[in-house]
Amino acid sequence: MSNIEKKATSAIRILSADAIQKANSGHPGLPLGVADITYELWANHMKHSPENPKWINRDRFVLSAGHGSMLLYSLLHLFGYGNLSIEDLKSFRQLDSLTPGHPEYGHTVGVEATTGPLGAGMGMAVGMAMAETHLASVFNKDGFNVIDHFTYVLGGDGCMMEGISSEAFSLAGHLGLSKLIVLYDSNSISIEGSTDLAFSEDVSKRMEAFGFQVIEVDDGHDLVKVSKAIEEAKNNKEKPSFINLKTRIGFGCPAKEGKASAHGEPLGADNIKSLRENLGWEYEEPFFVPEEVYEHYKSKASELKKVEQAWDELLKKYFAAFPEKKTLWDRYFVEEDLSFLDKDEYWAWDEKADATRNISGKILNRVKLEIPNLIGGSADLAPSNKTYLSDMGDFAKNSYAGRNLHFGVRELAMTAITNGIILHGGLKAYCATFFVFSDYTKPMARLSSLMGIPASFVFTHDSIGVGEDGPTHEPIEQLAMLRAMPNFHSFRPADATETLAAWYSALKSEKTPTAIILTRQNLPQLAGSSKEALKGGYVIKEASRANIDLILIASGSEVALALEAAKELEEMCISVRVVSMPCMDIFEEQSREYKEAVLPKAVSKRIFIEALSGFGLDKYVGFEGEVLSMKDFGASAPQAELFKKFGFTVERIVDLAKNIL
Repeated sequence: MSNIEKKATSAIRILSADAIQKANSGHPGLPLGVADITYELWANHMKHSPENPKWINRDRFVLSAGHGSMLLYSLLHLFGYGNLSIEDLKSFRQLDSLTPGHPEYGHTVGVEATTGPLGAGMGMAVGMAMAETHLASVFNKDGFNVIDHFTYVLGGDGCMMEGISSEAFSLAGHLGLSKLIVLYDSNSISIEGSTDLAFSEDVSKRMEAFGFQVIEVDDGHDLVKVSKAIEEAKNNKEKPSFINLKTRIGFGCPAKEGKASAHGEPLGADNIKSLRENLGWEYEEPFFVPEEVYEHYKSKASELKKVEQAWDELLKKYFAAFPEKKTLWDRYFVEEDLSFLDKDEYWAWDEKADATRNISGKILNRVKLEIPNLIGGSADLAPSNKTYLSDMGDFAKNSYAGRNLHFGVRELAMTAITNGIILHGGLKAYCATFFVFSDYTKPMARLSSLMGIPASFVFTHDSIGVGEDGPTHEPIEQLAMLRAMPNFHSFRPADATETLAAWYSALKSEKTPTAIILTRQNLPQLAGSSKEALKGGYVIKEASRANIDLILIASGSEVALALEAAKELEEMCISVRVVSMPCMDIFEEQSREYKEAVLPKAVSKRIFIEALSGFGLDKYVGFEGEVLSMKDFGASAPQAELFKKFGFTVERIVDLAKNIL
């Protein structure tokens, strides 16, 4: 290691340690331990552009071990990303700073993904690698590899313990994603102490079994060995690579190196002084970096700029040689054309009763040609979820142009991968499973919301209407769970028109994920359903008189039931308005005036009907209303019998109405 390289790596360590000490909070162990690895990667191997962080053909770097965020912030500062200043580093973990405790996508320039839950970054990196291979198959021509970059992901023992990494890497190996390179910070330390307490498997053999090339580096602090391993990984054209790098947590701090105490607490003033002395860092002032180090990083950034400029020239020649690709490129990367969604043809549908899962499948196949960059699939349930794009091919090893993704039975990784595909850029993505298994998707769906990316989720078999499969497959509390999540839209449509509205909203969304929750059983097409569903809740049937006696509110399959009950109540001279609430989240975003027009405060007699948990519905019915919902987990029987058993009948609604009136 040259003198300037030693200073460059030491600068990463010192800035990280100083910021954590100033905040009196953070995780110094990882930044100290992997500074050499990330310096070598960012300075000598990775294509990236500090001046243009969104350059399409950049290599992606994901810090899956997000607790080591000061490592990433130090690198971004030293390479000159987004003018991330020393003052920003001094504000680490403080309110409204650009340097939060864990990396946040869209908040700090250069952060490719929001990470923190261990292993999440591993799954998202697989998605990014899948996006790269698909886009390369769409755009590359002989002599014009305009999409040609790697995805690097760095994680540690915790990331490898979490099950999501096994799910994601199993699929990555199966698909032969050779542009994916995993950097494993193998320091044998976790929060509680040595990993021997709970983790003794041979990780390298596991990765070999998944289909990865495994490269062992016995000293992750040796730049030559690290460099050789990265080059070997990049040269493998058949398999993804896993580089097992032996490191020492807290490297350079004599009292902390190799110990669990280095992981998640500030080093302390005395230990930081010892760190400086041990590294030969002669500058005592916190956050000080000598100009020669900044100049070194600046020179590296200049070299990187030349790589981007060469690609810019290649792209110009590509468009000149293949002008038809320019139009397609713009649809993928510049501005998509979704104007067809506002045309009558999109909204046209027949009146035949059908399951909303079937309707959703037909919609996907209606829009697939209009949105050429739409890609997605299911957790081994496409025939049930109706998510297969006919004639669009399967995304598979040696066949990456296919638009149908087969995730296997891996819901957690599926959702992280979907996030990664969208984060990569250029593609719209959806994923699917049974609604009850949305529990498996929730942690990564939460990250979709937090990152503000428009992932689409198809959740079918939406209620006790699942029937014979019984309580293990009948979702009850899942809709309440999703509704509780900020920046997340949960659509439970009642018929074809509302399902069209759900997909309209999902496809047009820019910063909010959408779940489309669909029935297994056939539903009638409802008179009164309309594009007003785009407002989340609307009047699907007006009361017979201006003086409304009762409001029935429902979603999904229960809207038809509410309409039937309203008809019977009207025959009893009870004036009933029916409100369909396909998306409570969007309804809450409407103006106060609109919400009052749909649910006037003056009408206090209300019944909310959902064959799911009633949690959260009380706010719509108040003290004088009723909620007809599920109180347990259902049963195994034909769906019609279950609706009767649990009281989702016209007779029960009429009785409840009489009681509250």
